[in-house]
Amino acid sequence: MNLSGNTVLITGGSSGIGLALAKKFITLQNHVIITGRDKSKLERIKTEIGNIEIFHGDLANEEIVVALADYIRLNHNSANVLINNAAVQYNYSFEHEESVTRAIDYEIATNLQAPIKLTALLLPTLLKNSQSAIVNVSSGLFLAPKKTASVYCATKAALHSFSKTLRYQLETSPVKVFEIIPPLVDTPMTAGRGKSKITGDQLVEEFIANFKNNRYESFIGKTKLLKVMHRIAPSIADRIMKHGL
Repeated sequence: MNLSGNTVLITGGSSGIGLALAKKFITLQNHVIITGRDKSKLERIKTEIGNIEIFHGDLANEEIVVALADYIRLNHNSANVLINNAAVQYNYSFEHEESVTRAIDYEIATNLQAPIKLTALLLPTLLKNSQSAIVNVSSGLFLAPKKTASVYCATKAALHSFSKTLRYQLETSPVKVFEIIPPLVDTPMTAGRGKSKITGDQLVEEFIANFKNNRYESFIGKTKLLKVMHRIAPSIADRIMKHGL
């Protein structure tokens, strides 16, 4: 993949992994559009960075997903890189929580439905442009889930499966399908959780090298070890990851 001269849409780009990706692609001379739920945060980023475009909206809302796709088609017909990064994680027990259906709906809508629907809506645009790519940000937890984030882990496992099957479907097209499989990254979503986190910048440096060389699955940091462990001794991997790192 070319690292420069792209038009890149990054969902969930106002913090964490998404913002780190946005900053890196800007330094590589790309036009970058980010989305986010917090309008004031997006506007602050726009002021600080300058050469970045923002789109405000909650992608758990299907109308916002459609509006975003329309905005890209109308204003950025040359868009050739879609990075599905936006995600939420809630920790709860089905046994002990009485009202979790809203949380379930929101996680599934944000983590799974939005990237699938946005991919479907923007694929005609991506297919028209050369050097196009779809990048889905999943999680090492699709290999070995943790007890407290059942729905989150399920959505990331589904996103991993979607990435693989989409890659099969598009293998003769100009659109390449990438997946980032992060370990625990120091982001607002992981605040107060786990230890031995890597930074968003560390993740991005590993991914960019793989992106350049068309390595479609980017196991980042400790997820490389988790992948090997899961292949050799899956029960041990499950036991280690059950309570999170």
